[in-house]
Amino acid sequence: QVQLVESGGGLVQAGGSLRLSCAASGIIFGINTMGWYRQAPGKQRELVASISSPITTGGRTNYADSVKGRFTISRDNARNTVYLQMNSLKPEDTAVYYCNARNPVVDSDYWGQGTQVTVSS
Repeated sequence: QVQLVESGGGLVQAGGSLRLSCAASGIIFGINTMGWYRQAPGKQRELVASISSPITTGGRTNYADSVKGRFTISRDNARNTVYLQMNSLKPEDTAVYYCNARNPVVDSDYWGQGTQVTVSS
């Protein structure tokens, strides 16, 4: 059974920092592209950041323009965990953040339950 369990969300003032974690089980973590998405009320879910498999594609990172220079995605393959370090948070970062695991080779796509991030002005 695949599980992606997010943690680390919460309420923070603008300019503050949070670190999200996503612990994965039931997948071969090292061959999955891991991503963080977010969905604000009334908006579509959007990609925040992703990090590719270190085995197949060298662990390349990709960021939405709105978070470049403020957010950092990383992965610990020994712990089957992906992180999102969020600095200089803005009210517009307020959303539910979802962890995603994707393996295009076998066409698998898994999601976590989401964690709320609220940034007050």
